[in-house]
Amino acid sequence: MTSDLVDKQITVSVVVPVYSGSKYLHALFEEIQALRDRWVNEKAPMSLVEVIFVDDAAVDTSPEIIDQLSQQHSWVTAIHLARNFGQHPATIAGILHTSGDWIVTLDEDLQHPPAYIDELFREVAGSSYDVVYAKAESKVHENYTRDLGSSLYKRLIEKLSGIPNIRSFNSFRLIRGSVGRAAGSVCSHDTYFDVALSWFTQRVGIVPMRLKDHRFIQEGKSGYKLSKLLSHARRMLMSSGAKVSRIGGASGLLILGASLVFGLILLLRKIFFPETILVGGWTSLILAVVFFGGIITFLIGVALEYLSFLVTNAHGRPIFFIVDRKMDEVLVKYYAPEEP
Repeated sequence: MTSDLVDKQITVSVVVPVYSGSKYLHALFEEIQALRDRWVNEKAPMSLVEVIFVDDAAVDTSPEIIDQLSQQHSWVTAIHLARNFGQHPATIAGILHTSGDWIVTLDEDLQHPPAYIDELFREVAGSSYDVVYAKAESKVHENYTRDLGSSLYKRLIEKLSGIPNIRSFNSFRLIRGSVGRAAGSVCSHDTYFDVALSWFTQRVGIVPMRLKDHRFIQEGKSGYKLSKLLSHARRMLMSSGAKVSRIGGASGLLILGASLVFGLILLLRKIFFPETILVGGWTSLILAVVFFGGIITFLIGVALEYLSFLVTNAHGRPIFFIVDRKMDEVLVKYYAPEEP
């Protein structure tokens, strides 16, 4: 490893979207500061250079708290959005204001302990991933209905969209800075951020962790109501490409082929075994309906796939992207030191 890499610090930015976190923000900041101090004391190659709190038109005293923190600490930034845009847009706004080599995104309610960030970096050191998601090892909400519904929802969207990592999507993530800012810069109103990340890299890691939604467990309140889940599903499908339309086109082609096969069988029966046809006309009518129905379904599928192609391009999906992973050598040396 070259000497310039050894001496260089890996800068880390933390982004926290804020909506109703006044009960948790002070404790969250203290844990982030403890991690920052520990890295300094241990002479770790990572340096936590900034925390960006993004006020998404919060409904409590969160804006005042993050303003106070930013005034007391030069490495804390408070951003206030003009109105409530939602968690993903708020996260993207924070990411686009970062400068770090790596970006960590956290929820405001201590569901994602900052101390676990080390585990995300350890995963990068082992495989040079560009994105690492934390994945709950056990039931996050400690509520059978809520956890089962969340699991089934993600499975369904995974099947419909064709994106293999949807079940691992989590707002507790470690993102290579260049990848995160590039993905954030192409996101439009309906782009799902984690889908946009998949446009820039396929090096995605997952770290099982013990995560709990303390707010839901203690108060029975969730930030993800049915309307928000449906909105997330729509944005995922709009961003993910043409798998659903391809299924429609393939179904139409299958129906068309089946109608041709059965039409040929009917024709051969008419020629060689006319006595087996007891009632004339009905079979031919049904086959004609199926045949033209197959053609229509196939053409609709083709049109939808072309429309999906236009939508994906409108979202800003790149042709290529270049990533510099040289600094990963520093993480490898730190987390897996050479044997004496």
